[in-house]
Amino acid sequence: MGRGKIEIKRIENSSNRQVTYSKRKSGILKKANEINVLCDAQVSTIIFAPSGKMHEYISPSTTLIDMLERYQKASGKRLWDAKHENLRNEIEKLKKENEDMEIKLRHLKGKDINTLNYKKLMSLEDVLENGLLTIRDKQMEVYQMVTRNDKILEEENRELNFILQQQHMAVEGGREMDYNDEFDESSGSDFNSQMPFSFRLQPMQLHSLLQL
Repeated sequence: MGRGKIEIKRIENSSNRQVTYSKRKSGILKKANEINVLCDAQVSTIIFAPSGKMHEYISPSTTLIDMLERYQKASGKRLWDAKHENLRNEIEKLKKENEDMEIKLRHLKGKDINTLNYKKLMSLEDVLENGLLTIRDKQMEVYQMVTRNDKILEEENRELNFILQQQHMAVEGGREMDYNDEFDESSGSDFNSQMPFSFRLQPMQLHSLLQL
């Protein structure tokens, strides 16, 4: 039994519409790839979903810009206005400048210099020497700054050590004064107990001294 024809109109149910879009989109992109492979044709297909998401297929042998230019020439319809043309020229200019910078960077690294003539090699040598001098000057500047910072830290460290020693001496001096005060207070009440043993007089010795 063959498939019946369906009426081509907008699908009102959002879920069914999304499912149909996904299936048809995949089928169109698959057909674009098949006609490219089977017939050696250049194909460019762009699809925008209702959500704004883009899906595309472009033949590997070409680009979208090339396809648009070919379409413009074949159809006679101008797709690019002056503003777009200026933007494109600016992009091409930036690409060329970027390529030149990459070449110069490789030369500065000593790569791909076999094709350079004597004059360009001399110019490259001057650039490298000037760059080396600049780097050395900056290196010396950094070294001097580090040295100054080290001296400042050493001076601060000496000052802190001096303050710490003064505080330590003040604490020790306070302890010694407290000890002397305690000794003076106790000496009046118990003088004999504080004297050395050799200087203590026994009762018999005291009686002998009195007889003399």
